[in-house]
Formats: sequence, C-alpha cells, structure tokens
Amino acid sequence: MTITEKDRDILARTLWGEARGESLAGQVAVAWTIRNRVFDGKSNSWWGEGYAGVCQKPYQFSCWNKNDPNYPFLSGARQIPFRELAQARGAADQVIDGKVPDPTGGATHYYALSMKTPPGWAAKAKQTLRQGGHVFFKDVP
Repeated sequence: MTITEKDRDILARTLWGEARGESLAGQVAVAWTIRNRVFDGKSNSWWGEGYAGVCQKPYQFSCWNKNDPNYPFLSGARQIPFRELAQARGAADQVIDGKVPDPTGGATHYYALSMKTPPGWAAKAKQTLRQGGHVFFKDVP
C-alpha cells in the first residue's frame, strides 16, 4: 500500500481530534486502532481504504462529523496549535512507519471514558487496553 502525505496528515488530524488531551502513548494507541482497520485483511473493507479513507468514512470518528466542534480544525478552516499537531504527527508517523509495536493487541474499536454511557458493542467485545482516557477493544460483534 502506498502511503501518501494526505494519509499522514489526515491520520495526524484525526489523532488531534480524537485524542489531543492524551500523551504520545495514548495517541499511538488510537493510531494503532486506525491502522488495524486499514490492514484488516479484507478486500474492499467497509472501514474505508487507506488511512484517509478509514479516518474520514462517515460515522467512524466523530471528529470528522461536520457538526462536531473539532471539524473546523480538521478541515483547515481553523488552525490547530502547532505543538499539539506536531505531537499528533509524531504519533501518526511512528505508527505508519512501523516504529512502535501495537499496544492495543489488535484493537479495532475504542471509546472515551468521558462518555456517559459506554457504547452497546463494548459489552460483548474483548477489552485489550485502557490507556489514558480511552478503552480499546477487539472482536467487536
């Protein structure tokens, strides 16, 4: 798979939108969840194709929903603070380039602990990691 600069940029922006308050380790975990979707081994995956396709597929990552308060930053209408975007880019590059192992154990889903009620799918999925403000899962029905 050819990884483009757009893929790197969209992944970094997604990490900022989904996990900007997290440590580098937390952002790496979110990036690995996205990578696990990109490389799920299924042809024409419903996740989307490539990093940009997975990140921007409707309803997968709420930060890309047009009514989400993060969207103006992700779309470029507002500027993401340099240091915050630099950390997200570092996490994105490390994961895309395979420089860090998968701390999530193959997770394809996560949710933020700040949610008032966990998503319904979490009850039947296998929890693989709790990192910062997120919980990660695989084998989601």
